[in-house]
Amino acid sequence: MTLSKLAITAAVFMCCLAPVGSAEWDPSAIKITPPDKIPWVKTANNDSAILAGDPNKEGLYVELIRWHAGHNSRPHFHPHDRYIYVISGTWWVGTGNVYDHSIEKPLGPGSYVVHPAGGVHWDGAREGQGDCVIEIVGMGPATATPAEKK
Repeated sequence: MTLSKLAITAAVFMCCLAPVGSAEWDPSAIKITPPDKIPWVKTANNDSAILAGDPNKEGLYVELIRWHAGHNSRPHFHPHDRYIYVISGTWWVGTGNVYDHSIEKPLGPGSYVVHPAGGVHWDGAREGQGDCVIEIVGMGPATATPAEKK
């Protein structure tokens, strides 16, 4: 094979490997929020960030909760099922109307929990064990009805 035929063959081969069009990022196809842009609302007990929807209105919502170490909710229930995924830390959960740390269960990252509508529970992060972050998916309005018996 002559040098010119070899060059033509190589050029044809390279054209077959080249992409037909150039790929471009389409920002309308996917919405990305970097961690430093998540809109956290900070309080003394926990921080929250609404990722989708509005828990105060009817419809689906997705919320992050960061429980600060040493802070828990008290026994309560919700009117709709809620689906929770533990992202980081240890999330402590208890059930029933009597607030008793001795029956709490520790749930680590990757744990998945369903709070059925009307199920009395409490949850949070224990003192000295660091914060925990959970993701909650539910239907709004997301209310909590106190249910503690003292």
